[in-house]
Amino acid sequence: MAQLNVNIGALALKNPVMTASGTFGYGLEFQDFVPLHQLGGIIVKGTTLKPREGNDYPRMAETPMGMLNCVGLQNKGVDYFCQHIYPQLKHIDTAWVVNVSGSTVDDYAECAARIDALERVPAIELNISCPNVSAGGMAFGVTCQGAESVVRAVRQRYHKTLIVKLSPNVTDIAEIARAVEAAGADAVSLINTLMGTAVDIEKRRRVLSIGTGGLSGPCVKPIALRMVLQVRKAIALPIIGLGGIMTATDALEFLMCGASAIEIGTANFIDPTVTIKVRDGINQWLDAHGVASVQDIVGVIK
Repeated sequence: MAQLNVNIGALALKNPVMTASGTFGYGLEFQDFVPLHQLGGIIVKGTTLKPREGNDYPRMAETPMGMLNCVGLQNKGVDYFCQHIYPQLKHIDTAWVVNVSGSTVDDYAECAARIDALERVPAIELNISCPNVSAGGMAFGVTCQGAESVVRAVRQRYHKTLIVKLSPNVTDIAEIARAVEAAGADAVSLINTLMGTAVDIEKRRRVLSIGTGGLSGPCVKPIALRMVLQVRKAIALPIIGLGGIMTATDALEFLMCGASAIEIGTANFIDPTVTIKVRDGINQWLDAHGVASVQDIVGVIK
């Protein structure tokens, strides 16, 4: 068996397969399908400082080769996670990562600070695609100034591995990556969902309750791969790649483009055991090609 362990800065993973936030719940919901301790890492659903109800229904729609969602970060808040969810997962031997979201810089920083105290959560993933209410609703992650401001604030109050999830809804993702690197990020993950919409021609209106949503699934993979390549050339930080990964072949493409690990998202809705299948598929490919370690293929695509 090939060596599958990888490192994302100081975060050690037993293999490169992680779950994408919002597609795997708190991980506990998948215990009947997947041996959670065999995954490289689990990124739990988006967590905010205060509870959020999310958007009205309908908030999901199928598209060709993908899906749209506008769930709206529905969650019970960071204190609920710390008091009720964390005690249930802290004994499971995998890398637990909390996805942190917010509406203001202070929200992000305070939420991260409360998670910092959890011994068995070695990392957070900042979702900077959230609307900045202080800036008229523009997402933090679409400008260098916005991205840098939230990362700097969180870095001052969070002392473990800080992963920043980059938005693809920008003119130059490499520019944003350089900004968060300068602000103190330890790693980046990309891509978050692309903005899209769907139309119901019988009702003559858009399908989703708020009109637009995040597009994910196989249709976004070519864009995600291109952006991983761009970001790899721009920064020295470790990269976690995601966007349309359905099979081990997809995962291997991201690794070869420069990602040290990958996240699986939409595919979990189709096959709840896909993460283990991808892990095993990566191992089989490495063995079949005489590659001793998964780290030997990271970034081989120029």
